[in-house]
Amino acid sequence: MPELLTVEGGTLAYELTGDAGPLVVLAHGIGDSREAYRFMAPLLAGAGYRVAAVDLRGCGESSVDWSSFSRTDIAGDLLALVKHLGGPAVLVGHSISGGAVTIAAADAPELVTAVVELAPFTRAQSIGDLRVTRYRRGTLRLLGTALFGSTRLWKEYLDLAYPGPKPADWDERLARIEASLREPGRMKALRKMGLTSPADAGARLGDVRCPVLVVEGALDPDWVSPQAEGEAVVAALPAGLGRLEVIPGAGHYPHVQFPEQVVALTLAFLGEVSA
Repeated sequence: MPELLTVEGGTLAYELTGDAGPLVVLAHGIGDSREAYRFMAPLLAGAGYRVAAVDLRGCGESSVDWSSFSRTDIAGDLLALVKHLGGPAVLVGHSISGGAVTIAAADAPELVTAVVELAPFTRAQSIGDLRVTRYRRGTLRLLGTALFGSTRLWKEYLDLAYPGPKPADWDERLARIEASLREPGRMKALRKMGLTSPADAGARLGDVRCPVLVVEGALDPDWVSPQAEGEAVVAALPAGLGRLEVIPGAGHYPHVQFPEQVVALTLAFLGEVSA
């Protein structure tokens, strides 16, 4: 059973792995839950970290009745969890949470020692070149899900977002995601995050003071060029703070498709910045 943290506006569910070592907080993307880190969390704990995987507001086993779902809101939730668990912490954020951990690091540098952004939606986005098939197919399904609340379109998007190898528990996990999104309030949270949540993180990149690792999947359907998006995030950080790694064959969920590789990159990064 997860532990619960009450913050202003609702209750967050989180799960701890490991009982000693520096704190790492893992935050997932829209339409997901802390189970997105089911492979990474034990690997990080095995490497000597205390790991907290959190369900974002409206997701997983967290409460659903929140007034808003912005990156700034999520950043505040993550900082509340860090304080509750006795930070400082390394923050790992995927997709929308990539933007959230950026804001958290900018707002509370004393609580955040390093940031890892996985396929982050940190910068404001505009429609790119729809002639790129992978990007067009992903974008249309994302927009359709956000506009119509279609679980079918979300599942189609996920199939594109996991190109090539899928995890061994893919069918079971997909069924759990679908069941969760059919619970009252869950699809509403997804739609609000994906459609109406402001792009309020890109402007904060210049305020970050800790080291940042950006990890992109080379086949991510969310960008015409995932590498170019990652390079733009790094370029907007203060000089020397950011680095980019691109994983060949990965889509929007590199931490699920290639957890060992993402953990290896993360541990190498944390080893260097703490030396």
